[in-house]
Amino acid sequence: MIFAQKPSLDQINQTGKNTMTDHLGIVFTEIGSDHLTATMPVDERTKQPMGLLHGGANVVLAETLGSVAASLTIDLTKQICVGLEINANHLKGVKSGIVTGITKPIHLGKSTQVWEIKITNEQGQLCCISRITMAILDKK
Repeated sequence: MIFAQKPSLDQINQTGKNTMTDHLGIVFTEIGSDHLTATMPVDERTKQPMGLLHGGANVVLAETLGSVAASLTIDLTKQICVGLEINANHLKGVKSGIVTGITKPIHLGKSTQVWEIKITNEQGQLCCISRITMAILDKK
């Protein structure tokens, strides 16, 4: 188990109320022993003018997953985690439905973490792959 904390999915979803996560319809759906999963609709909130899922929406889903997962591995009374860098490769366009992101750790260090996020369409096809680097900072 990589997660120091294991809140319920409802608790995680409640923390995103009235934020971009809520606005885009991102919903956490699974906490595994080594992963975190969330979904996002492909609709008027997340599409670009050509009718495809906006690459920025993919990045929001990826950053949300990586940031929340990283925060579950630390003692939040003593530390915080913030994003240092994120990248994304958009591999397949999505016009409708729901995409699913799953994040798994690549590196869990004392001061940095690296998480991989794979985003798939409803057919299970890889649409986007992302990697986020998180800084783990002591609270002052």
